[in-house]
Amino acid sequence: MPKGDFLGEFEVLVLAALQRLGDEAYAVTIKHDIESRAERPASLGSIHAALGRLADKGFVVFRASDPLPIRGGRSRKHSRITPAGLRALRHSTTSLVRMIEGLELGVRR
Repeated sequence: MPKGDFLGEFEVLVLAALQRLGDEAYAVTIKHDIESRAERPASLGSIHAALGRLADKGFVVFRASDPLPIRGGRSRKHSRITPAGLRALRHSTTSLVRMIEGLELGVRR
């Protein structure tokens, strides 16, 4: 995997949210997914920045929805993970699992 293709922690969270949300993935739903599942704050600005970086790497593509059916309704910018993005997500999560396997982390739920 080329050096620029490695993912940061937040990029992993964003790609995981995209994979989980499918066609319903846009900034607000990504934010809610990360905050509820990863239990960490995620600003819309950080999500947009991460999506831009991921698109530059070829891991994400965008499409605009039809405008919302309300007065002044706007389009949403939906995001979709690409096959390359799925490979990068798989590679990053597998590497992380290998690194922490066998560690005593003292994590309690």
